[in-house]
Amino acid sequence: MTEWKRHQQLLSFDVTWKRLDITMDQINLILEPGQKFAKDSLRLVKRCTKPDRKEFKKIAVATAIGFCIMGFIGFFVKLIHIPINNIIVGS
Repeated sequence: MTEWKRHQQLLSFDVTWKRLDITMDQINLILEPGQKFAKDSLRLVKRCTKPDRKEFKKIAVATAIGFCIMGFIGFFVKLIHIPINNIIVGS
């Protein structure tokens, strides 16, 4: 039996006279992805470490430099486009 046929068979519910028969395989099929995600997430959190003061300072300085560079680029693009826009619009 192919995997797709197995999933179809497990997910087909037998509903008779206000009764819903759900097998343990069907419950496991629904819960398995969430359990795997939780297990993988817990493993990731356990392996992560907080940066020490030196590493944090290096990351903060690099981020600040990046913000400044992006700000200056935006400022100069705006500065260049103001006269160009005035020439095109002719105000």
